[in-house]
Amino acid sequence: MFIRQLPLWIAQTNCWIISRSKSESECILVDVPPEPAVLSQILNINHLRPVALLATHGHVDHIGGMAEISRFQGEPPEPGSIPVSIHTKDQHMLLDPIGTSGLLAEELMKMQLDLTPPEQITGLSDGDVIKGLEMTFRAIHTPGHTQGSTCFLLKDDQSSESMLFSGDHLFKGSIGRTDLPGGSFEALIESMRQKILPLDDQLPVLPGHGEATTIGHEKTTNPFLQNL
Repeated sequence: MFIRQLPLWIAQTNCWIISRSKSESECILVDVPPEPAVLSQILNINHLRPVALLATHGHVDHIGGMAEISRFQGEPPEPGSIPVSIHTKDQHMLLDPIGTSGLLAEELMKMQLDLTPPEQITGLSDGDVIKGLEMTFRAIHTPGHTQGSTCFLLKDDQSSESMLFSGDHLFKGSIGRTDLPGGSFEALIESMRQKILPLDDQLPVLPGHGEATTIGHEKTTNPFLQNL
């Protein structure tokens, strides 16, 4: 697999671009911050075309560009919309990013983005599987940051290589904030205990902000996980 990390917008939110190889044109995106023009330019320069968009949760810094990118056609143009997957409990945030973005709504409106909802939206539940490009993404529902917060466990069907896209659930040295609407510290810690910490210590973790880490590194160094 070939993975590109692209921090975007005011929160430097990671958009992860995953393809089979550096030369492969088709790719899958995990999270799309509200800078679709920048992302579109990068996709075109690298001759990439997304075939699926995955959202770890519904906060606007992770989905603000998803509607516009779902209509990305590339150069030369290829017709058809790109399917978007998000947990059912955060789907309303994708459908109404202005109304659910709180203090960031004004900033979002200034950008004059196309926020018409994507044509193809799949509501995910815990354990659902998305397949594409000989890769398998398993949705792990990890409520706490938002009600629909989801980590994606990616497995390369060719090499069996795996990694976790953790969104804003787990960071290097920290965890997601829980003081926003729909957040719960207790729920986040419980989903961390039950679903994330039992994963292999060597498993790479690619978060929604900041640097990559591993499950084992966070078990031994993350101050929020020491009592778990």
